[in-house]
Amino acid sequence: MRRVLAVTLAAAVVLSAGVLARADALDRERVAVVAEFGSLSQEYHEARQRTEYLEATIAQAEQDTADRAAVLAVRPAFVAEITALSRVFDNAQGMVDTASHRAAALSAQQTVLAESRDPATVTAATATVHALAEKVGTQVASVQAAQSAGPGGPAWTSSGPDGYARVRAALDLVGGGGVGLYESSSCAGGNAPACANSNGYIKYRGDIANWSAGRLNWAMAHELAHIYQFRVWGALTSSGAYASMFGNDPEFLANCMAVVRGYPGSVGCNGDQQAWASGIWVGAVR
Repeated sequence: MRRVLAVTLAAAVVLSAGVLARADALDRERVAVVAEFGSLSQEYHEARQRTEYLEATIAQAEQDTADRAAVLAVRPAFVAEITALSRVFDNAQGMVDTASHRAAALSAQQTVLAESRDPATVTAATATVHALAEKVGTQVASVQAAQSAGPGGPAWTSSGPDGYARVRAALDLVGGGGVGLYESSSCAGGNAPACANSNGYIKYRGDIANWSAGRLNWAMAHELAHIYQFRVWGALTSSGAYASMFGNDPEFLANCMAVVRGYPGSVGCNGDQQAWASGIWVGAVR
C-alpha cells in the first residue's frame, strides 16, 4: 500500500512539474507575443507618422507651387510697368529730379523679387510703379508747359534744371500744376524775386531756388494768387469790398489768398479778409 502511495505521489510530482513547465513556457510565449505586438504597434505608429508627414509635405509643396504660379502670373504686368517707368525717367532727364522716385521703384522691385507666395503683394507693387510713372509724367508735362507758356527761350538759366525742378515742385505743391514757370531776372527790373504774368505764367529770379522750403512755397502761393486775380480782374477792380477790405492792393490780397492756402507770409489778414479772399480761388468776387 505504501508503495502504491509512493508511486502515486511520484507521478503527481512529475505531473505537477510538467504542468509548471508548460505554464512557464506559455507565460514566456505570452511575453514574447506581447513584446512582438508592442513592436509591431510601434512600427505601425511610426509608419503612420511618416505617412502623415509625407502627406503634409506633399500638400505644402502643392500649395507652394500654386502660390508661386499665382505670383508668376502677375509678374509680367509689373515688368511692363517698370519698363514704362524707365522710359518716363529717360524723358524726365534735365527736367525733373527723379531720385526719390527711382528709390521707390527700386524698393518695389526688391519687394517683388522677394515675394513668392502672395500675388497681392506684386499687384500692389505694380500699382505703386504705375502711380510713380503718372506722377513723373505729370511733372514732365508741367515743365514742358512752362517752357511753351513762357516768353520764349529756355525755362531756366542760372538756377539750372535742379533749381528749376525745386521751384516747379513748390508751385505744384501750392496748387499751380500746369501753370507755366519761367526763370527771368526781369521782375521789377530784377528787384522782385518772382512775378505773375497776365498771360497765365509765373517768372522767378534764379536765386530763389535756394530759398527755404517755407519761404519758397509762400512765394509760389503768392504768385499763383495773382494768376487767379487776373482771371477775375475786371470784377475784382470794380468791387467795393476789395477796395474797402484790401485798399485795392493786389499784393495784400495775394498775401491773404496765400494764407487761405496754408502758406502765410510776413503780412497777416483777419478772418473776414481771409473769407473774402478765399472766393478768388474759386473765381468768385463777392
